[in-house]
Amino acid sequence: MAILLDETNDAKRTSWVTSANGHGDFPIQNLPLGIFSVRGDTPRGGVAIGDEVFDLKAASDAKLVSGDADKAARAASNPTLNELMALGAGPRAALRKQLSALLAAGTAESARAKPLASKLLHKAADCTLHLPAKIGAYTDFFAGITHAENGGKRRGANPPLSPNYKYVPVAYHSRASTVRPSGVPVRRPNGQRVVDGEQLPTFGPCLKMDFELEFGIWVGQGNAWGEPIPTGQAFDHIYGFCMLNDWSARDIQRWESAPLGPFLSKNFGTTISPWMVTPEALAPFRIAQPARPEGDPKPLPYLWDEADQREGQLDLEIEVLIHTEAMRAKGAPPQRIAVSNTKHLYWTVAQMVAHHTCGGCALEPGDIFGSGTISGPTPENYGSIAELSFDGTKDITLANGEIRRWVQDGDDIYLRAHGRRAGYASIGFGDCCARMVAAK
Repeated sequence: MAILLDETNDAKRTSWVTSANGHGDFPIQNLPLGIFSVRGDTPRGGVAIGDEVFDLKAASDAKLVSGDADKAARAASNPTLNELMALGAGPRAALRKQLSALLAAGTAESARAKPLASKLLHKAADCTLHLPAKIGAYTDFFAGITHAENGGKRRGANPPLSPNYKYVPVAYHSRASTVRPSGVPVRRPNGQRVVDGEQLPTFGPCLKMDFELEFGIWVGQGNAWGEPIPTGQAFDHIYGFCMLNDWSARDIQRWESAPLGPFLSKNFGTTISPWMVTPEALAPFRIAQPARPEGDPKPLPYLWDEADQREGQLDLEIEVLIHTEAMRAKGAPPQRIAVSNTKHLYWTVAQMVAHHTCGGCALEPGDIFGSGTISGPTPENYGSIAELSFDGTKDITLANGEIRRWVQDGDDIYLRAHGRRAGYASIGFGDCCARMVAAK
């Protein structure tokens, strides 16, 4: 599972694509993968570099990449990245190395690429970004322990966590067909809900709309049906990462969840950031899994791997911002309302993969996991509005004086993530944003 730092992570490397140098999200040290189109042409694979999108099909056609890198570029020339993801980590890493050399300033490879800039590069502002892969299955985990504890406390549970929480990476199967890329509005759902003060349900629009600050995990090479993936090998099956907003209709969820769990409250829309940040780009930000508090059980043997404990977690700052209609009307920027970190996850990505497959479930290229809401230990770290407002009983006062207890129609919710570490270039994920619009 070791992913080694190399020249592609060198903070001193700069690009002849000048907008990449010092870029907040997409410097040359990132090079995330995605699917783009320009002015309605055929969607195809690209790489974000500064304010541009590098066209992988054009690079392959121009014979700028070779060997496994060209194999990867040709696989990425389709309207989805599933074929590329099925190739596994080797071709992905080879493509990254050759692209880094092509885009770096002052290399022999860049002397071949720069004259073709007009064919290779497209201004990101002119591009439409699509889902990077056809999603076969979407599984939403519950690995943010503070979020789980806070939910239990709001429900009056004592203790707040269910007995299985510290033994098993809890998850449920969500709806792949309603995952959408950043920028696509999400419509408020209708459903059964019990209005505060009433005893019986009525049907109508969700009254308690929430966001969830989650980390998205893309599956690359899958596994054969009936063949579990060991924890020590599980990270090799992860192809990339994104931000994920698991929109949640809390009033509908409260009524429908007994006895089988959420259904309509979770299947109406999920927003993801469209760029797939690779494990190689995140190598500088891998850390040890924080030690479990004294008294917590050690994971069962199939979920325990020493290497995973040493380097299986990520240290990424993640945040939520809101941009209301009133803010936009006055030209005000979005306001940050919460900030957390991926290191607050109770389970590692590898443990999620290992548990998902331990019973023989087959994962496939393009499957996606949500981590579960990642809340930190203090209120400013809470990753959902249900936590920030204590289930709608406390006001969240914005800088312009507006009050929020739940997401309102017209609100844009942004999720963002950045990796920062001394001695390395900072990288980001780009926006994961959607506007909540009125129910039909």
